[in-house]
Amino acid sequence: MDHTIRQLKLLVPSIVVTYYLGTLHDFAGLLRGEAGYWPQLSAYGASFLGITTIALFIYVLLLPWISGEEPDYKTWKESGTLSGVIPLLTGSIAIGWVLSVGALGHWSAVGYLKGTIGVSAFYALTFSLLGLLPVPRPSRRKAKL
Repeated sequence: MDHTIRQLKLLVPSIVVTYYLGTLHDFAGLLRGEAGYWPQLSAYGASFLGITTIALFIYVLLLPWISGEEPDYKTWKESGTLSGVIPLLTGSIAIGWVLSVGALGHWSAVGYLKGTIGVSAFYALTFSLLGLLPVPRPSRRKAKL
């Protein structure tokens, strides 16, 4: 329950800021091509990276269930699976965020300051929703004799 309350403390302000700044409305305008081809391409690239981020994050959450054992996230560099997924996840977060901020800041009326705040709030919203997903426990597999 404590975890859920912490996630909600992040979720509620991020919803308010994202809505108040109209981040999704302005970004949707870029996706529709209202500002031209390059802004639309940039918005599609940012969206693709956002979807990739969500998919990789869910994969990392499901990894204990898929592999049957709890991965050690502290030593992710030594893990065969995590050592490949974590850099991809980090890259998709960072590049997607920069692309989103750049698209909103340069090609919309929002500007860079509100674009940065709006995109950051939307990322916080996304991660707080992902944080509410229940994490499956690894199933115990019987050893073959």
